[in-house]
Amino acid sequence: MYYWRVSTTTTVTASHASALSRLGHMLSDGTRTQILLALREGPARPSELAARLGVTKQVMSNQLACLRGCGLVAGEAQGRSTWYRLTDERIGSALGDLLELAVTVDPGCCTPDGCTCR
Repeated sequence: MYYWRVSTTTTVTASHASALSRLGHMLSDGTRTQILLALREGPARPSELAARLGVTKQVMSNQLACLRGCGLVAGEAQGRSTWYRLTDERIGSALGDLLELAVTVDPGCCTPDGCTCR
């Protein structure tokens, strides 16, 4: 896979803004965000993700299809199961950075009892 970096001196185009908007749209849904955060820990099957997140298999299927369509996750069939993973390890790193930023901006939103950031 080919990677490129947009530096701070690169002229940002409308297509760059569009790409970030699509990423923002993906993160705007709590279930999709939880899936991405869960996949930071490693590949998982849809049934495992559904149980972990407390959603139906149909909801999980729909959300994984959406994330696949945006290129954030990929599925790999192994026997009768499909294992999903992040398509790029930088997605997990970026999510960690965004989570740290959210806590920095609103330090009271996360406590030992959980996060209520909105």
